[in-house]
Amino acid sequence: MKKSLSYHLVSFVLKLKGIKKMFSTDPVDYKKIRKEDVKIPKSSFFKKQKRFTVLDTTVTEVLSKEGTNKLILFIHGGAFISGPAEHHWNTIRKLHKHTVYTIWLCDYPKAPESQIDVISNNIDAVYKKALESYQPENIVLLGDSVGGTLSFALVQRLIKNQKEIPSKIIAISPVMDATLSNPRIMEFDKKDPMLSKKGILSAKKMCANNKDLTDLKISPIYGSFNGFPKTLLFLGENDIMYPDQEILVEKLKESSITFRAIVGKQMPHIWVLLPFLKEGKIALKELLKELN
Repeated sequence: MKKSLSYHLVSFVLKLKGIKKMFSTDPVDYKKIRKEDVKIPKSSFFKKQKRFTVLDTTVTEVLSKEGTNKLILFIHGGAFISGPAEHHWNTIRKLHKHTVYTIWLCDYPKAPESQIDVISNNIDAVYKKALESYQPENIVLLGDSVGGTLSFALVQRLIKNQKEIPSKIIAISPVMDATLSNPRIMEFDKKDPMLSKKGILSAKKMCANNKDLTDLKISPIYGSFNGFPKTLLFLGENDIMYPDQEILVEKLKESSITFRAIVGKQMPHIWVLLPFLKEGKIALKELLKELN
């Protein structure tokens, strides 16, 4: 399949920024990676939005322009060590413009200062807070990368504890197995323009601390998917996480879950959110269609 001109441009920019290089060290240089973080965008649109805290999480609330009672809980990615980034805020603008949902962006605590137990407790608390104002059938979980990890792990805990679950999960390049032990990953490492096993594994260990990397909070692939809500997946063929995502697809099939997987041919990690990428823009339209 011929890649678009915008793909080559984005790949050049990723290489120029040295993203792959930053994720090729152990220990991963999380402070350097965090230089891409955008806690509050400079635009007046975001400066006027309401912010509140739940435990150690800062939630930015962008109210629905239609005043509806629907909510997107947006759990951003960043390898547990960084974020949110500019592409997360850009996506929120598009969600606000093209859907009738209120959006909560959850800026949860990060590793290595905080570990997965603390992070998970924060995600649980934010969801519990959402239930105070929204019915579960009107809540959608949206997560990219480890935001997908946290979304799947949250639903597994809710089902285990017989709590109300959200109506839908939308996961973009979800990270399903923190061990990165799938032997096929090294094959994908060679063609992934963004991520490398060495740095990603380092970040997972920072987040897990003394926990086993197979713990369901950080590796939901080892848990059950029975009873899961409708799920939409965006996967990229040149993402080192793709081999584990293929396992996820099989597990969703085995659990008879209603789901759809959109696979980006030769696309990298979080391709749906990358700026200027033609293939990403097309996929984002599919995501918006799912919400309308």
